[in-house]
Amino acid sequence: MSKGAVSLSSEMANAIRALSMDAVQQAKSGHPGMPMGMAEIGLALWHRHLRHNPANPGWPNRDRFVLSNGHGSMLIYSLLHLTGYDVTAQDLRQFRTLHSKTPGHPERGYTPGVETTTGPLGQGLANAVGMAVAEKALAARFNRPGHAIVDHQTYVFVGDGCLMEGISHEVCSLAGTLGLGKLIAFYDDNGISIDGKVEGWFTDDTPKRFEAYGWHVIPAVDGHDVDAVDRAIAAAKRDTERPTLICCRTTIGMGAPTKAGGHDCHGNPLGDDEIAATRAALNWPHSPFEVPDAVAQAWDARSKGAGNEAAWTAARARWAAEYPDLAAEFGRRMAGGLPDGFDDSADALIADAAQKAESIASRKASQNAIAAFSRIMPELTGGSADLAGSNMTTWDAMEPMTATAGGTYIYYGVREFGMAGIMNGMLAHGGVRPFGGTYVMFSEYARNAMRMAALMKLGAIYVLSHDSVALGQDGPTHQPVEQLATLRMVPNMDVWRPCDAVETAVAWRVALEHDATPTVLAVSRQGLDAQTRGPDAMAQVRRGGYVLHREGSALAAVIIATGSEVSLAIEAARRLGAEGIGIRVVSMPSTFQFDRQSAAYKADVLPDGVPRLSVEAGSTDYWRKYVGLKGTCIGVDTFGESAAPDVLFEHFGLTADAVTNAVRAQVAA
Repeated sequence: MSKGAVSLSSEMANAIRALSMDAVQQAKSGHPGMPMGMAEIGLALWHRHLRHNPANPGWPNRDRFVLSNGHGSMLIYSLLHLTGYDVTAQDLRQFRTLHSKTPGHPERGYTPGVETTTGPLGQGLANAVGMAVAEKALAARFNRPGHAIVDHQTYVFVGDGCLMEGISHEVCSLAGTLGLGKLIAFYDDNGISIDGKVEGWFTDDTPKRFEAYGWHVIPAVDGHDVDAVDRAIAAAKRDTERPTLICCRTTIGMGAPTKAGGHDCHGNPLGDDEIAATRAALNWPHSPFEVPDAVAQAWDARSKGAGNEAAWTAARARWAAEYPDLAAEFGRRMAGGLPDGFDDSADALIADAAQKAESIASRKASQNAIAAFSRIMPELTGGSADLAGSNMTTWDAMEPMTATAGGTYIYYGVREFGMAGIMNGMLAHGGVRPFGGTYVMFSEYARNAMRMAALMKLGAIYVLSHDSVALGQDGPTHQPVEQLATLRMVPNMDVWRPCDAVETAVAWRVALEHDATPTVLAVSRQGLDAQTRGPDAMAQVRRGGYVLHREGSALAAVIIATGSEVSLAIEAARRLGAEGIGIRVVSMPSTFQFDRQSAAYKADVLPDGVPRLSVEAGSTDYWRKYVGLKGTCIGVDTFGESAAPDVLFEHFGLTADAVTNAVRAQVAA
């Protein structure tokens, strides 16, 4: 490489450093050290290897890039700005300000070119694994000899913190097992975290760790040598059977004369004096946010990106001419649309459940729904965290994903958090619709990734079985109490606890229709009685809360129930009706959907001035919003016990007798 080219390369890297330190300084907060330390790695990848089109961030066959160490967000914002995305210098000046395109951490939907929200360390790495999983599944479905229509890399930057997080073990172990050869991770080995030098708390032999996972590991790369990083990326791309970890030694805050290499530049602005000294040290005399024309032109990727997409578009047209049905399916799936016939299939599933009126566990009803929808939705990709049989997430026609085959089912192993993080990556990639199973109790392990799905408005579906103390002898470690209440409190999270097969089928339909809302399906281990409804069952149930049963003419009280407790409520209503006390039972499988109904509808279901009682085998406080301070809540506000389900329901007062007596007391008050 000529001297001039080396000089230009250095200036291109220094543009990242200058933009990053200036934006953090203007915001008076942020993390300048990582982007300054990873500038050459960013240059090697984005300038020499990354296939993308700044004019079309949604091009389906683009390489995916994830900044898992998302606190260094100015790195990706600088790269997006420099390569020609709709991220202007003014956007950089507005770093960390309200409603800007450049929030403190990368946020999906805020910034063109940002694939996924990162910040909680390690989860971006999990998302990247999910993107590589989606690429593998789609390639297996759509590629044909001579037509590699799905063929792209997933790149992810990770730091020490990402690799300390336990989720990194979960997802990287699975990535090795699945042979995700299109996944390339860059480890920013700078030896620094917030508290200082990591040698006091992180002494893992990282290369050996990843070799044990079955990864291709390229150790000891000088992260400030663009050519060395370039060679490592080329070597990684040649290994198509294993994911690759490129270990890059870097200096945090590289270029800052007094703060480079220390934790002071990790999460604090450099300060005016240090920035002035850095400009001098880098021979960067330009004003803040100014990039000289020669550097800007060298970075501009718009023409190259348009050419990459045009070549792919032409290849896709040739493929579509030969495989028109596949092409139509690919277009629909990447657009996130439902298949033709979805409504008819859903109607038939719900009608069949109503006609059969089987008393089955809602986990079995869920499995029936999965089988039905999988016949018309090949994008459905199931999985479970080592509980496939218990969650009932399998179906006859599923094809497990392996190292040598794409598929429609992933055996995640005991990796709840990893599963949820991978599902987020699959959804962010597009073209697949994942669902994953575990117990309601073990959603605690997956919780932050579930929250991230809600934050990013991703339509993840969680099949959470064993939904109450009714799971029995496994005892309090496995019996959920507060989990459903707290999941309902997550913004944009739709939690369903169906009472029978009909409600379960409707819940699945609504979940699949709403691709911007994650859904929890809390399903039972034990059999549930089939309930009787009118011909408008679908319209009733999808409202989230509706009048399921009435006794008497003069309404004296309303009982609100979910899941298995609906049958208790109906039995109590019948007893009270025989005593001349008018009762209505409201089944409320989804408070999320009910809360979005009109005020008139909600008042019709829950009339003002009428005493209300709730019954659910879980924490009671959540139900105060529906029954009021004068209402009664029957549930479980302690940890569970180990005993048979019927013994536990008697012990905790989850009986028709208890509900009947509570209503009598309310009406008499």
